[in-house]
Amino acid sequence: MDNQNITLSIPKDVLRKAKIIAVKRQTSLSRLLTDMVEELVSSDERYEQARERQIKMMQTGFNMGMNGKITWTRDDLHER
Repeated sequence: MDNQNITLSIPKDVLRKAKIIAVKRQTSLSRLLTDMVEELVSSDERYEQARERQIKMMQTGFNMGMNGKITWTRDDLHER
């Protein structure tokens, strides 16, 4: 994997707490942040894939066993 260094501006109190979390998890702050960003990207990709599947399914429609033929009228469905 080709890594790219970045510079972040994080409030000091948040940075201090993040360092404590990293120590508790026995990892570096860099690894902790990398893992979190990777999870965010992965989650977004899964969402987009699911969204595309659902859009395709809606465009295709469902087989309701009617072979594309409507065998009733509106009046049949809404007897008054």
